[in-house]
Amino acid sequence: MSLINVRPESAYFPPNRRPESTPNEKDEYSYVYPALPIKHHEKHFKSPEVVRDIVIGLSDGLTVPFALAAGLANFGDPTLVVTAGLAELVSGAISMGLGGYLGAKSEADHYDSERKREEKEVEECLDEEIQEVIDILVPYGIDRCTLQPLINKMVSNPEKFVDFMMKFELNLEKPDPRRIWISAITIGTSYFIGGLIPLLPYFFVSDSGTGLWMSIIVTVCCLAAFGYAKSYFVSKRRALMGALQTAMVGILAAGAAFGLVRLIEQRNISHEE
Repeated sequence: MSLINVRPESAYFPPNRRPESTPNEKDEYSYVYPALPIKHHEKHFKSPEVVRDIVIGLSDGLTVPFALAAGLANFGDPTLVVTAGLAELVSGAISMGLGGYLGAKSEADHYDSERKREEKEVEECLDEEIQEVIDILVPYGIDRCTLQPLINKMVSNPEKFVDFMMKFELNLEKPDPRRIWISAITIGTSYFIGGLIPLLPYFFVSDSGTGLWMSIIVTVCCLAAFGYAKSYFVSKRRALMGALQTAMVGILAAGAAFGLVRLIEQRNISHEE
């Protein structure tokens, strides 16, 4: 069909809002094609759990080994810093990964136990569960008469009824079965990568003092960039503040470790004298 016979305004007006045809218009121009639907793309942040695990792993990885290396730098031996730092890095990554595994496992177990409890309540206390559905939806302006067909449909499908109650009453989403291992690997790997950054300068210097300053510069820059990126996804206006806060946390942790080791070292020297 040729597009010549289509009025230009037909591309802009949906069927229920198209302009009225005038009697003088020819029949061949009287038909108006419905407007094409406008494609709507919603940009939502996906995989928040993975991002959360990365944030947990990197924030600890950039802070704890950094503080440890700063404290050990007082002894003046880069080899000691590297050896002890790598030992902490490996054990810390395993510990963090195990923590992520146990956390995700507990979340899945909690969901399963709550679902079994909800299934029992739907089976034994159906009237009370129906009232809970009403209590959930009435605040949104939906009355009992409007809800009745929905309630009848849900009662006919107990599994979907339980799905509804899990989501809207308990605010629980079914965890991904792969989430347990993904969380463990993500947190452990992020910790190892983050913790390797403050240790890298000590691999290339023979003086721990020089390595300490190089480690401080590199790690603070990474902490600031990490804090900026983390805050940018939440609020662009607070991205700079997030960078400063994250960098300050790392500096304070490293300063505390460095000062504690220096204090112990000075006390040992004074006791020997």
